[in-house]
Amino acid sequence: MPEKILEIKDLKKYFPLGNGQTVKAVDGVSMDLYKGETLGLVGESGCGKSTIAYTVVGMYGATDGEVCYKGTDLVKKGYKRTLRQKGEIQIVFQDPGSSLNARRTIEKSMQVPLDIHDKMSKEKKQARIESLLEEVGLPKEYKNKMPRNIGGGERQLVSVARALATNPELIILDEPTSALDVSVQAKVINTLIELQKELELSYLFITHDLSLMRNVATRVAILYLGRLCELAPTKEFFDAPLHPYTQMLLSSIPVATEEEEAMKPEQITSQGEIPSPVNAPSGCTFHTRCRDCMDICKVEAPTMTEIGPEHFVCCHKFAKHGLEEQKEAQEE
Repeated sequence: MPEKILEIKDLKKYFPLGNGQTVKAVDGVSMDLYKGETLGLVGESGCGKSTIAYTVVGMYGATDGEVCYKGTDLVKKGYKRTLRQKGEIQIVFQDPGSSLNARRTIEKSMQVPLDIHDKMSKEKKQARIESLLEEVGLPKEYKNKMPRNIGGGERQLVSVARALATNPELIILDEPTSALDVSVQAKVINTLIELQKELELSYLFITHDLSLMRNVATRVAILYLGRLCELAPTKEFFDAPLHPYTQMLLSSIPVATEEEEAMKPEQITSQGEIPSPVNAPSGCTFHTRCRDCMDICKVEAPTMTEIGPEHFVCCHKFAKHGLEEQKEAQEE
């Protein structure tokens, strides 16, 4: 069994509003990330993907639960002491245009993590920056350019190079290609894959693009309104999706050929809209949009059930009482 590098246990992150209401952005999420793998975290906008990322890196404090990095609970011990001094976890944001200082050269932006985490001479910093740029496929001369003078894909590669400056073991990729043209996305993804193999990196890859996950992720986790729906190895996830929400997402993926269409689950029409996280439905939060909704789904939240090796699903259909209800319904 590979080494666990990150364990998220019953993580909750709530945001209180001024009117007395609370946004439950992340509501009891548990999952593990193994060394050297890519865990894809997928869901619609507003489901809590980025909130999990920001909580893991310490930009947000957790309301409850644990975030264990290499066995150390960062929530309990404190992020600053365990992470920020070492830089072992880094994040690459969605928009490289906003994550790089527009008034600084590439060299000045990349120098910041080196100043914080690795005290070295000016000459060594310059050599390190040039080496990092070349490592992500950019000429070392780019260090003298301003962010506005290079393309979006190149800015994202600079962000990746900056993340590598502290020799991290875990990198969180928060939709790193969604702001890029399709032709540029491939270059960034290929670079990330090559770096992972070369440096034995672990990725938590956050995206809304399921098609991308088929070729990139080791395992895929589906998030809906702050809760996990399904978690499975990538091949099994695409071959045999179980949760109704997962099936709905996969059936809506646009395809170009009949062969790809045949690989998709039967067409499931998306019904309803995502409820507000301020006033999430009781029971299973997906029951208002689910074609397989049972009475129990409206009043009781399901729990994760392992239905195969490393394949978990959070649905009453696969819980004991859910299966009994299905059997009774079939007999009737």
